[in-house]
Amino acid sequence: MNDTTVQAAGCVLWRRSPVAGGLEICLVHRPKYDDWSHPKGKLKRGEDPLAGALREVAEETGYEAEPGPELPTMHYLAGGRPKQVRYWAAEATGGHFTPNTEVDRILWLSPTAARIRLTQPRDRDLVDALVRPIEHR
Repeated sequence: MNDTTVQAAGCVLWRRSPVAGGLEICLVHRPKYDDWSHPKGKLKRGEDPLAGALREVAEETGYEAEPGPELPTMHYLAGGRPKQVRYWAAEATGGHFTPNTEVDRILWLSPTAARIRLTQPRDRDLVDALVRPIEHR
């Protein structure tokens, strides 16, 4: 990895459904890209990746979260530059969403519905990585 790689971090934010108790995953809609993704963003200079991931969750969704295991790291090109995004599972512990310029909507979806709604196929692998350990607890 070189210093031109964009460093970012995010979370696959989850909760138990308040209605049925099933697993729900939070997806964010970014109007700038018109896409559905997991909450994530670039790290500030010298920022710890997990701290950055939780900051991005709070900024994009309005939720506080309890971090869980680290999930697979994603590597891809963004705007012609290599990007590395580290992800963690994170359980929503409270908060509420207020639309903002970066994220105008969020959805809490079942894992199956989240897989379908996600814009980038690579993000579906993160749903699978989250669901396996939680469903077997």
